[in-house]
Amino acid sequence: MVEVGYYNGKYGPLAEMEIPMLDRACYFGDGVYAFSLAHQDKLFVIDEQIDRIYKRAAMIEIDIPYSKEEMKAILYEAVSKSECEDVSIYWQVSRGTDIRNHIYPGADKKANLMIMVKPGKVAGVDKRFKLITLEDTRYLHCNIKTINLLPSVIASEKARKAGCDEAVLHRGDRVTECSHCNVSILQNGTFRTAPTDNLILPGIARAHLIKACHELGIPVDETPFTLKELMEADEVIVSSSSTLCIQATEIDGKPVGGRDPLNMDKIRNAVYKEFYDYMGI
Repeated sequence: MVEVGYYNGKYGPLAEMEIPMLDRACYFGDGVYAFSLAHQDKLFVIDEQIDRIYKRAAMIEIDIPYSKEEMKAILYEAVSKSECEDVSIYWQVSRGTDIRNHIYPGADKKANLMIMVKPGKVAGVDKRFKLITLEDTRYLHCNIKTINLLPSVIASEKARKAGCDEAVLHRGDRVTECSHCNVSILQNGTFRTAPTDNLILPGIARAHLIKACHELGIPVDETPFTLKELMEADEVIVSSSSTLCIQATEIDGKPVGGRDPLNMDKIRNAVYKEFYDYMGI
């Protein structure tokens, strides 16, 4: 198999997998998810990803019916069934299968685990992004990686139609994050990124960017920044588990960044080196 699916103990070709209509993911988006990359069956920072999905599940009172080690074993098994050397892996846990009712199902209803494995690689180190800005109309629990992603889907499509790679979201003048990435800036030699409050997802790639900055001696400022500061930043950085550290060169059709290539290259090279070393590439 190239594309692999999994649902509650059953593996198979992804296109042939089916889930029950009464899975609460279908009609409520009632669940949490995670995403990672794998190279030669090795998953990148998988322990961090697993820790986060368990924390997010607990935040909305979903009890995952596997230990973390059991979860890891299932994920590795799914990856191993793909014929591809480089794959992406998406997995989600929904609250369970039950007749539609806003109230949580009883304790006898176990959570469901779904996994999708397909070919995928980290973005190349020379990749550059064009961005647009959009008002952030999502709900107020963006720190929980739930599968309620319709606003992000709409924002991503608007970016595509504008010939861009991502949409930078903002609430009023405050920049939050992108539709499916974090966004940070370099200004006067300082790495600035939004605080991990309820308005952004505290991305794992974001955490590794902060770690790289600390190791490089680059100051880190985790306080909100504005649209004006975004447009005037020395560098604009987009990060996620699949992009790691992408330099943005355009926002709303205007050129941005390109004024601190030394620190930009230091951070980007450090993050990619960590990824390549970890994956044995």
